[in-house]
Amino acid sequence: MNSPDEIAGSVVKLGKKKAEAPSLKLLILGVIAGMFIALAAVASNTASAMIENPGVSKLVGALLFPAGLSMVLVAGSELFTGNSLIIIAVLEKQAPVKGLLKNWLFVYIGNFIGAVLIAALINLSGQTGMFGGQLAALTVKIAAAKTSLTQVSAFVLGLLCNFLVCIAVWMSFAAKDVAGKIIGLYFPVMLFVLCGFEHCVANMYYIPAGLFASANPAYANAVFSAGINTAALTWGNFFVKNLIPVTLGNIAGGVITVGCAYWYVYLKKAKAAREQTQTIQN
Repeated sequence: MNSPDEIAGSVVKLGKKKAEAPSLKLLILGVIAGMFIALAAVASNTASAMIENPGVSKLVGALLFPAGLSMVLVAGSELFTGNSLIIIAVLEKQAPVKGLLKNWLFVYIGNFIGAVLIAALINLSGQTGMFGGQLAALTVKIAAAKTSLTQVSAFVLGLLCNFLVCIAVWMSFAAKDVAGKIIGLYFPVMLFVLCGFEHCVANMYYIPAGLFASANPAYANAVFSAGINTAALTWGNFFVKNLIPVTLGNIAGGVITVGCAYWYVYLKKAKAAREQTQTIQN
């Protein structure tokens, strides 16, 4: 197993590489990552749709969702939230700020395209109508709840989410094989889903999927029977009340609570200690 110091070194090298990657490559890999996360959300919703106990339903969904990040890290793709850790390479002066911002921009756009594409395809396929429309009702319910959050709540839930996501990515670097990577990332991701924290890329699927389902007449009876209030479920609220504050919270959670903190502890302080030791020896 790699130590935290070794993980920090690996994150710097990877961050440098990500900041230097061509824009088109970032966009394409971003689309793929958005699809991976969206498909994990589809599976999570499908498995929990018919479970009446809300606690058990949430747990079952949380147990499946880590498949998304597993595919991102093992198959190779670019996820906006995990790329918050590029800040460590920037702080180490191994990557420029403009490289970080380029990565974030093209990966974010790619993630959005990939996630919304899956939402559209799922709606087109009729998969949302499974279980007599109960999956559609759950999909709309989740989306409506997310667009009903206050901006402050969305920001804080986003911060907490990406603290765990970046910890998951960090822990995956401790492993030297695929199985170890998946085990390392599994529990932090499971925790953020179980706790109901907000992930901007996951919401790029959850909310459009709910919007598509709510607009589909085939699911109207199921949504009405479930007593779901869809007043807040609009494209405007998707962006203003959820996606923007959640994205800012994700950035704060990944950059500050993980990236800056671990850079300070494992790189800056370690470097200062080495320099002090060399001074004493000289």
